[in-house]
Amino acid sequence: MGMTIVEKILAKHSGKEKVTPGENVWVDVDVLMTHDVTGPGTMAIFEEKFGKDAKVWDKEKIVLVPDHYIFTKDKHAMRNIEYVKDFAKKQELKYFYEPFTTNYKGVCHVALAQEGHTRPGEVLFGTDSHTGTAGAFGEFATGIGNTDGAYIMGTGKLWVKIPETMRFTFEGELPPYIMGKDIVLQVIGDIGFDGATYKCMQFDGEAIHSLSMEERMTICNMSIEAGGKCGIIEPDEITVEYVNERTNRPFEMLKSDEDANYSFTKVYDATKLEPVVAKPHSPGNKELAKNLSDVKLDRSYIGSCTGGKTADFVAAAKILKGRKVAIDTFIVPATTKVNESLDKIKFDGQSLREIFVEAGCKVGKPSCAACLGGPVDTFGRTHNTEVVISTTNRNFPGRMGSMDAPIYLASPYTAAASAVTGYITDPRKFI
Repeated sequence: MGMTIVEKILAKHSGKEKVTPGENVWVDVDVLMTHDVTGPGTMAIFEEKFGKDAKVWDKEKIVLVPDHYIFTKDKHAMRNIEYVKDFAKKQELKYFYEPFTTNYKGVCHVALAQEGHTRPGEVLFGTDSHTGTAGAFGEFATGIGNTDGAYIMGTGKLWVKIPETMRFTFEGELPPYIMGKDIVLQVIGDIGFDGATYKCMQFDGEAIHSLSMEERMTICNMSIEAGGKCGIIEPDEITVEYVNERTNRPFEMLKSDEDANYSFTKVYDATKLEPVVAKPHSPGNKELAKNLSDVKLDRSYIGSCTGGKTADFVAAAKILKGRKVAIDTFIVPATTKVNESLDKIKFDGQSLREIFVEAGCKVGKPSCAACLGGPVDTFGRTHNTEVVISTTNRNFPGRMGSMDAPIYLASPYTAAASAVTGYITDPRKFI
């Protein structure tokens, strides 16, 4: 019996020829990521358990990306940034992307890829649940708690149970109005918000490998919303091109064996996919966008690690060009590089930013902004009963601020189309 790609990666990093699901192994870590929300807790535990004067296991393998609560006057948020800043300087971390400097990047999951920290065949842990985003690059990537993060800081290792793998194959050509968000919301809706608990979700097939890396990142990011330990897509030429443009570090291309064992398989006809929306209050509460046209909205939010990448804004601009929004519409680029692309990419001589401003959108600064609610002065945060359609990855009560604001999750196409009409709108109306 062969191994899946995840089993191969974990076998290699545990010094074994073969591993099987359910087995526990010590894994050597390639990259540990942390940020301004969970970083202070991780660093405090590290210093408590390893000593105030202890040094991290490898100052070039810890990537510190403050991104959540940056553009706020909240004193607690600023205290967190100062805390991680002091730690980074004390430990001489090579990759500390400091806010309020030219080295600031923005949302960690997107910045990790853009700065060359996501590479095929590696093991990446992060003290953030959506670290699985990096599975798009054919690596084992998953979120962990502060205690596990602190242990890695001290040792470079973690005790891991090998997950079973579920396989989702998308055959055929994707319709032009379908994005990665539609694909992953369809899957989560089919298997339930706990349908992949502690399992790896492997996505493959012609349709998946036709997607850009940014679209693949959206799919793997939301594997956690089905309870998954990780999501993964085998690397291909598109992966190699993206990675080689950002780093010269060597990497290994691993793929699942033909006779690998999967605990679950499901094959989709990609040609028949339709735009999907997740209704409040679960990413698994799916419905076709065309069936929600009576839902009146107050706000559209296009941003975050699943909806604030360049490809997401290109999609939104295709619909918003030459049109006006009917409701408050917030545009939040994930990173400073995405923000730059808003000015560089043009349709008929008009930049993406100009299209959004002319449509009546409000364009914010690169960060997580209201994806996680945040302090009261957070850009795009809900405060009352606003009905929101959002490209973010969670719609639990209070996720974007107010406990009384229902959130509908959708692709950038659907969020933009809905911004124009003021009701949840199937993007095929404009595409």
